[in-house]
Amino acid sequence: MKTLNNTFLLKSLSVALLSTALLASSCKKSFLDVDPQGQQPSAEFWKSADDATKAVNAIYANLRKWENVAFPALVIESVGSDEADKGSTPNDATFWNLYDTYTVTSTEGSLQSFWTGQYQNINLANQVLTNIPAIEMDENLKARYLSEAKFVRALSYFRLVRAYGDVPLRLTIPKDASEYNLPRTPKDQVYAQIEKDLTEAATVLPQNYPATDLGRATKGAAMGLHAKVAMYQKKWSDVLSLTNQVMGLGYSLFPDFEKTFRTENENNSESVFEIQAELLPGNAGASNSQYSQVQGVAGVPGGGWGFNVPSAALAAAFEPNDPRRDATIIFRGETTPQGDVIPTTTPNPMYNQKSYVPFNLRVSGFGEGAQQNIRILRYADILLMNAEAANELGDAGRALTSLNLVRARARGNNPVTVLAPVTTTDQTALRNAIYKERQVELAMESDRYFDVIRQGRGLEVFGPKGWKAGKNEVWPVPQPEIDLSGGLLTQNPGY
Repeated sequence: MKTLNNTFLLKSLSVALLSTALLASSCKKSFLDVDPQGQQPSAEFWKSADDATKAVNAIYANLRKWENVAFPALVIESVGSDEADKGSTPNDATFWNLYDTYTVTSTEGSLQSFWTGQYQNINLANQVLTNIPAIEMDENLKARYLSEAKFVRALSYFRLVRAYGDVPLRLTIPKDASEYNLPRTPKDQVYAQIEKDLTEAATVLPQNYPATDLGRATKGAAMGLHAKVAMYQKKWSDVLSLTNQVMGLGYSLFPDFEKTFRTENENNSESVFEIQAELLPGNAGASNSQYSQVQGVAGVPGGGWGFNVPSAALAAAFEPNDPRRDATIIFRGETTPQGDVIPTTTPNPMYNQKSYVPFNLRVSGFGEGAQQNIRILRYADILLMNAEAANELGDAGRALTSLNLVRARARGNNPVTVLAPVTTTDQTALRNAIYKERQVELAMESDRYFDVIRQGRGLEVFGPKGWKAGKNEVWPVPQPEIDLSGGLLTQNPGY
């Protein structure tokens, strides 16, 4: 069950405004249940432990907003890869094609929306980190709240630095207008701050929570994300050490790959971190995640809009009889394991099954799939990072063990000839096997695009789509941000 107590939504404007206005409900509700009414003036806030709780919970509420999980996130983090196409109908939201063909310019609106969404998260985290230390409250809870804020700040900066490269590094609330305008910070310094936040968070965050707080950032989440950040910098010893530690925290692969992604199995043994979402009766405003809706099967009641669909290249990438193919892709004309019949007349031949919510769970007045959590980090990813780091460090035996655990879960009860264990100890061949396993295991989870780039294979894999080395490793900095800065912010090369 994903019942997280006492969440209230912090009303956040853009990072430039740095508003401290809060939306607060008059009574305790679930972690996700937000009363969109009564406002509490910021001058009366940051006084009590209850205020601290509201502010931290608000950070989690913001993570599921449109900018973080819907169109802006999917065009920046998914459709540019070879695993996803725009989807929907040809004339619907044609700006998606600009990302799919790497012809986007700095004025396209989703660049700004994604940028703003991440800085909203950072803004909320910085407010917590600036104001909670002065509140008289339980010191252990205070330390945990500060660590949760550091985790989310690190996650948002990681998403920014992957997407744009150098970005402004803001760690405090500006005292006056003179502190609003910051230049871009070299990405190595941004990565260093991300790692600092995650190291500090991991020393404080608990290994797990009671059911009332399930879904908050944990020690495993901080170390797992740190491992991923280290992987992007090729710090293989750090990746191996961190993933080894996470592997000792009690996580396990959920037995059924397809069922891992269903709403009834959210926050399961494989979950390292998920963005929490819920359909809350009587509160459509708080049931605001559109992650599933924008990717759902188009043209079907209870389906969705049909964007970010699996590509033919992805469908062809799976080994013969790999069960993950049918668990990742909803094919036109099939019947899903939950009994939904997909018409042969849908606009697209394939849809993302990992974001799928059975059609009969749609509630009138709420978006399709509003209850679907967004998986950010799974234990399978930890194992594959462990395998990659071990291989890069020359330990093929350890790499094979972690890699084959992932393949064995995917194989399930099928004969061992299906997804047979990888046995090669040649470093190059094993590296390629790990890359392939990441492609099929983590398909449609917004990793493929940046995975290929950090592996140095952008031109090889994406070149046929128009990807250019020296330019498309990052997206353009939003032009409105450059204009707002008076030219202090600079544009990425080639844009």
